[in-house]
Amino acid sequence: MTPISSPFQTPEQRQADRAAKRDAVLRAAVRMFNEKGFHQTSLDDVAARLGISKPTIYHYLGNKDQVLLECVSRGLGQIIEAAAEARREAGTGADRLAWFLRRYAQINMDDFGRCVIRTGDEALASESQQQFRALKRRIDNALRELIGEAIADGSLAPTDPKLLAFTIAGALNWPARWHDPDGEHAPADLAEYLVTNLARGYLPR
Repeated sequence: MTPISSPFQTPEQRQADRAAKRDAVLRAAVRMFNEKGFHQTSLDDVAARLGISKPTIYHYLGNKDQVLLECVSRGLGQIIEAAAEARREAGTGADRLAWFLRRYAQINMDDFGRCVIRTGDEALASESQQQFRALKRRIDNALRELIGEAIADGSLAPTDPKLLAFTIAGALNWPARWHDPDGEHAPADLAEYLVTNLARGYLPR
């Protein structure tokens, strides 16, 4: 007997479809936040760009604060994951630090990482601010740990891990504001340049 082809989605297909739609809403929202600023972007603007209604956004993501929190959490989550991956890399502590910093810089030049840098936590509601700051502390601690491990194995000169972490993060956060995604420098190439020159310093040896 020939099986009947069902026009209805399986639970797995429905879940995948929902995830794809949710991701599309997030991607449209984060790009508009980066282009126009969070306060200058309304959910009506996001809905219009996607050709959907504002209630559809509420269905997938909730209100504007929840949309922003999801955007910055995704960017911060990518960096936290990169730190964990760096710890599994072979080589010296300095090698693992450099690997993480290249990924850190690239993420900050992508949509969600760019949103983390361009949107201050004051844009979030109080409870969301706490989540945002907790994620940022995890990243700061991970960076300091990688620096500390590199100092301990002698592959990095002795220094204050906290001050070096602030210095590096400041340098690698700024491209989120000036890098042009359509410009001549690809994020991976620019990340390599930035990390290499931070490691070398700017005075002749």
